[in-house]
Amino acid sequence: MDVDKKDSIASDSSDQVVNPWEVSAKDGGKIDYDKLIDQFGCQRLDASLIDRVQRLTSRQPHVFLRRGVFFAHRDFNEVLDAYERGDKFYLYTGRGPSSEALHLGHLIPFMFTKYLQEAFKVPLVIQLTDDEKCMWKNLSVEESQRLARENAKDIIACGFDVTKTFIFSDFDYVGGAFYKNMVKVAKCVTLNKAMGIFGFSGEDHIGKLSFPPVQACLSVPAVPSFPSSFPHLFPGKDKLRCLIPCAIDQDPYFRMTRDVAPRLGYSKPALIESSFFPALQASGENGKMSASDPNSAIYVTDTAKEIKNKINRYAFSGGQDSIEKHREIGANLEVDIPVKYLSFFLDDDTELEHIKKEYGEGRMLTGEVKKRLTEVLTEMVERHRMARAAVTDEMVDAFMAVRPLPSMFE
Repeated sequence: MDVDKKDSIASDSSDQVVNPWEVSAKDGGKIDYDKLIDQFGCQRLDASLIDRVQRLTSRQPHVFLRRGVFFAHRDFNEVLDAYERGDKFYLYTGRGPSSEALHLGHLIPFMFTKYLQEAFKVPLVIQLTDDEKCMWKNLSVEESQRLARENAKDIIACGFDVTKTFIFSDFDYVGGAFYKNMVKVAKCVTLNKAMGIFGFSGEDHIGKLSFPPVQACLSVPAVPSFPSSFPHLFPGKDKLRCLIPCAIDQDPYFRMTRDVAPRLGYSKPALIESSFFPALQASGENGKMSASDPNSAIYVTDTAKEIKNKINRYAFSGGQDSIEKHREIGANLEVDIPVKYLSFFLDDDTELEHIKKEYGEGRMLTGEVKKRLTEVLTEMVERHRMARAAVTDEMVDAFMAVRPLPSMFE
């Protein structure tokens, strides 16, 4: 079992900054994930755990597990121990609805969470933090709520099972048992601790100080990860474990919750954490995609023409500056964004290894790799677009209705 470090909650050193609001490496360098594991006190997700997932679920591990996209965890082994004994768990993930459309980086946790829900046959709660975006992004309450419903359509389009999934927005749901847990968490977190964890200063408005308990209770470490926050879903199941798939920059929220949980009589939530999905223009892994730069990302609303143009114009290449030189020494796969994107979204392991070998040894050219990536992403985005078009307002209402989930553990 890991021991949560309590002093340096976010990674903020001269080499790199990783916290819920900023991800950057010095001089545009590469994020050091081994260093993050050491600083945060989580554990590496090793091959033995992945093999165990396959054995317990009787299905091939997701590509994100096989290729190390999800690479770190907290107590995932304990969740598997309990599952093997016949004890179920529930999943929690979320989305801060600050934009009309999602980019591919936003889809990654939902794609993986859908796999976990299907593989383990467990319920899922999805939090839409419309209140957070109202405070941080200077959006009106009404606009934040509208964006939450629009983003819910993209989430539903990922294929979640309505009989096992509850989607809620903070503005609509916070109250009752959920609010009680918020107050309990807030009383356990001092102002000094909140400032140390989240980097608040005297210039931040007090609304920002109030948000971490909401996130902690409802989504990552505290309120959403406490089953009593959802009495309509988990009556009398206060010891039910929660597993949270998330990117590793969200770790500070969860660590605050994990500190608080035992003091309130709850189990610590378990985490399974991913690396960052890089921007198109990035070289290697020096950060994550930004919704503020439309050319840094492929959006689920992009047309086939836009996808092709973005990949050809903006995707950073590890290929050489002449065909002759490329044939001689091959591509630098460590910095090549098309290869990295294919590592996320090309399902065929054999084809991916063939591309990496041929491209890395100079027999395949950059244009050929970008062409294959364009095909993969165009098909993926079109499939998502068709699924989203089929999501009606009535379907959103069904997912967000406060109701029991009678088949949630079947």
